[in-house]
Amino acid sequence: MRTRVRNPFTTVQTSGLLLPVDLLARVVDGDPSLPGLTPDSYHMNAGERLNEAAARAWNTCVGNWKAFREASRKVPASDQGTTLTRDKWLLPLFRELGYGWLQANKRSLEIDGKPYPVSHQWQSHVPVHFV
Repeated sequence: MRTRVRNPFTTVQTSGLLLPVDLLARVVDGDPSLPGLTPDSYHMNAGERLNEAAARAWNTCVGNWKAFREASRKVPASDQGTTLTRDKWLLPLFRELGYGWLQANKRSLEIDGKPYPVSHQWQSHVPVHFV
């Protein structure tokens, strides 16, 4: 018989097992046996606080999203907004996630003799495709 775990988080709804409530509770409690909860895990400088860095990154992304949405309202119906989406949302998002400014890929990625067009690359060898 499956039991339901009560969700103590009022602003978070989980579905499935990707981020179960008990894992979120361990993160909130700062469980020392859970990796990735210290500034060292993110190569931060001494004295930097993880929650402050996360808040800064979140605020940057929210600002970028608002600017993108405002600009997208001005795009004519005949324009799919590909350049705008790439330049004002996706590239800044990946930069904020620590990938830097991704470079446009100039050639297709070949797998088993078949070419696959990939829009961007990270560190000259990791394909990243914007859709």
